[in-house]
Amino acid sequence: MELLDWSLISSTIRMVTPILLAALGGALCARVGIFNVGLEGLVLVGAFSAIVGNHFTGSLFLAILFAALVCVLFSLLFAYMTIGLRANEIVVGVAINFLALGLTTFALRAIFGVKGAFYDKEMAGLPKLDIPVLGDIPVLGDIFSGHSPLVYLAFIAAIVLYLFFYRTVTGFRVLAVGLNPVAARSLGLKVTGLQVLAITMCGILCGVAGAQLSLGQVTMFTEGMTAGRGFIALVAMMMGQSHPLGILVSSFLFGLMDALSIRLQGLSLPTQFTSMLPYVLTIIAMFFVKEKSQAGGSRQSSR
Repeated sequence: MELLDWSLISSTIRMVTPILLAALGGALCARVGIFNVGLEGLVLVGAFSAIVGNHFTGSLFLAILFAALVCVLFSLLFAYMTIGLRANEIVVGVAINFLALGLTTFALRAIFGVKGAFYDKEMAGLPKLDIPVLGDIPVLGDIFSGHSPLVYLAFIAAIVLYLFFYRTVTGFRVLAVGLNPVAARSLGLKVTGLQVLAITMCGILCGVAGAQLSLGQVTMFTEGMTAGRGFIALVAMMMGQSHPLGILVSSFLFGLMDALSIRLQGLSLPTQFTSMLPYVLTIIAMFFVKEKSQAGGSRQSSR
């Protein structure tokens, strides 16, 4: 088995989708001055809600919609605690993560009566879209064709978010709130409303990310199946400097490591070693982000 081939890129595109969607949601919160560390919990809730919605409705569209709505409720709870009650956003985000982990474990046993994981062989996962013209091209077809609709939606969301930030009036207002909320409020901008809007959109993106994780990749739910992807998305957001295109590049890097770790398992390497590759990259990236932020702070202080 070859370690590096074109199928690795195709696998990377599939693995990067949950990270990219969650990172874009984190960028929305960061742009309004809110550091949302609850991405891990939101994606986990979205993954479980998608399975529940698919199990009871039998509709993939309603399952994705249900996952987004449940994550919006959790996001509104986060918004109420951080904006309404002025609680520490780091503490609230960590609480959301623990709440999601415990609540999904309890709901898994209460709803399906199982422990650890739920799998239904009759449950249909997200379909694979074969692009007619692109699919006939030898190399490009193997890479870009045959993915679930949410994979293409993730890359479209990055472009749309870029246009939203830098080509729309509302996007400029969102950026203004993040740069200086006091000045934005003095200009008559509804700072609280824009912050709630950004947090709500973050919930939608995390819900879709969870749906891709549980319906687009494995068609099942296991306890803690996010496995730190929410935190990786947070690092990808920081590496990309909350810029949609920068997040796209950094998320692709983490997705590549995730796909490479799975590929290395076929070379008889220890699973513990291959599974830690994305997290080793995360630690290295944190040092890079720290040095970059310190350099930026020194430049500001010199001014």
